[in-house]
Amino acid sequence: MAEKEKNVWLEKFLRDSGIKSSIVLFGNVDDIVLNKFSGGNYTTVLSCLCDALKEKGYSRIIKWNCVEGCSYSESDKKYAAASQDSVNDYFSADDMEEANSGVSLPKYEKPEEFFPFLLSEVKANRQSQAFIIDYSDYLFGTANSLSEKERNYLALLRKTLEGAQEYDPLSGDFEKFKSIVILVAKSSATIPPSYYLHNSVVSTISVPLPGRNEREAYIETYSAALKTQQDIQNDASSRNDFIDLLDGFSLKDISQIIKLSQQNGERLTFEKLVNLYKFGEKVSPWEELSKEKIAKVEELLKKRVKGQDEAVSKVKDVIIRAYTGFSGLQHSAKQKKPKGTLFFVGPTGVGKTELAKALAEFVFGDENACLRFDMSEYNHEQSDQRLVGAPPGYVGYEAGGQLTNAVKERPFCVLLFDEIEKAHGKILDKFLQILEDGRLTDGKGETVSFSETIIIFTSNIGAAEVKPGDDAKKVKEEFISAVKSHFVDKLGRPELLNRIGNNIVAFNFISDPEIFIKIAKGKFKPVTDFLKEKHNCEIEFSDEDSLFTAIANAADISNGGRGLLNQIEDKIITPLSEFVFENSESLTGRKIIVRQLNPKSTVVDFSLE
Repeated sequence: MAEKEKNVWLEKFLRDSGIKSSIVLFGNVDDIVLNKFSGGNYTTVLSCLCDALKEKGYSRIIKWNCVEGCSYSESDKKYAAASQDSVNDYFSADDMEEANSGVSLPKYEKPEEFFPFLLSEVKANRQSQAFIIDYSDYLFGTANSLSEKERNYLALLRKTLEGAQEYDPLSGDFEKFKSIVILVAKSSATIPPSYYLHNSVVSTISVPLPGRNEREAYIETYSAALKTQQDIQNDASSRNDFIDLLDGFSLKDISQIIKLSQQNGERLTFEKLVNLYKFGEKVSPWEELSKEKIAKVEELLKKRVKGQDEAVSKVKDVIIRAYTGFSGLQHSAKQKKPKGTLFFVGPTGVGKTELAKALAEFVFGDENACLRFDMSEYNHEQSDQRLVGAPPGYVGYEAGGQLTNAVKERPFCVLLFDEIEKAHGKILDKFLQILEDGRLTDGKGETVSFSETIIIFTSNIGAAEVKPGDDAKKVKEEFISAVKSHFVDKLGRPELLNRIGNNIVAFNFISDPEIFIKIAKGKFKPVTDFLKEKHNCEIEFSDEDSLFTAIANAADISNGGRGLLNQIEDKIITPLSEFVFENSESLTGRKIIVRQLNPKSTVVDFSLE
């Protein structure tokens, strides 16, 4: 493998350090890197920078940060010990006395001391000197509200750059290195843009997370230290899967994963080891699924979702693809996309949300693992900031984003984006990134993984135009056509549908009275459980089928299950709550009898037995 394929940013740094007056280095600067200038060892980025500058020809390197102040190169210390005139007039006689007596040179720990020193050193016009300002993130506040002191730091920096390089090609010193100022920060956003934007003498270089080549080199170097069930030293396929699985991790992360493998006490598969490091859990709920359990998925989902057999079948297909790995999501370490993506469309109250909750309960063991986002709340252009968090310096930045926070807290979940058609078009860009890359960067710069989630969009598009009918196939085609028209013709965003593919699931209108009766009985069960738990009493119907048939007949089928719930609340729950209130002291251990006044009536009365 060619060396130049690793740490590409370093090649740009070496090139720019010979021609620029300043470099802003940002990104993954706290990581370790393969340092080709130090015998191929792994060192910090800062150590690698110093070695690279020495290789380039810089003989004097001064590092500074606001905690420790200046760290000088050996040439400075020897120079100072040899002659008072060596470091220039900015060092006082007392400083030189300290240097000659073996005490280190002045630290200039405060920025207001260091920046004048920096300007003076560059004005001294010495050759090949580099100044590295580390932790630059903490020097400046918000760019549009800098304090007077911060503006002064910035002015001193800009003034320093004026004399940092020679610009006369006919000068004898033109090819020589003079001075360079390097600012190291986690994010370029923490450096005032006026410093580097439209400034030809300043270069900005991003240090990315390690690419596959960097991860491969690190794993090959330290594979013997990794304690897993797979033998990645001798099994090339397992080693490649492990390297792919580590996409998005820093080399420090990988080092800690290796350390965790040694401390865990038992050898895990590398998938479980990464889950343990990443989520604090050895086992993904996806790994706990079995062929036997999945074989019953339709039966289990239909207990909660009535009359939507085709939708349930589609959900089963998604689960099977995720489990078997044919979608590249379950057993393949190379895929980082969500486990599955579904788009539920249909009339209101037919079970779209209910199916999402049932799916969460089936896969993750808890319907609360279905995290619902009402997209009608995200209908403004700036709403994306609520999802991923405001940028640095804006109100609410510290709180983070509602979506990214939720996934960080609960990475194994069903994400339900309800009524997606009501979201502002700018929000769709975030979904495109999630569906394509399986990750999203929040306002704080943290990358959040969606690789363990199922994404479900719901929509009522076409519900006002599509009419109930006996031809279920035609109804389905009309709903899917309405969805495509909305995203392609109205929004001009066909790319979202392209990511969803054939996973648009059209829900039917509920018109069968038998289905309404089943839904009604299912929705009343929590009431029965509540009475048993809180009041230690049972409820019994004199003729349950007759009563729920009457309620189903009275419900407005155009409102689907919601119309039915309204009828149940009005005809049973409200009078039942009054009866319980009046008899609360005599309910324990008894049975509440519910009777219809006549076989077709929804009016009931209650008595105790």
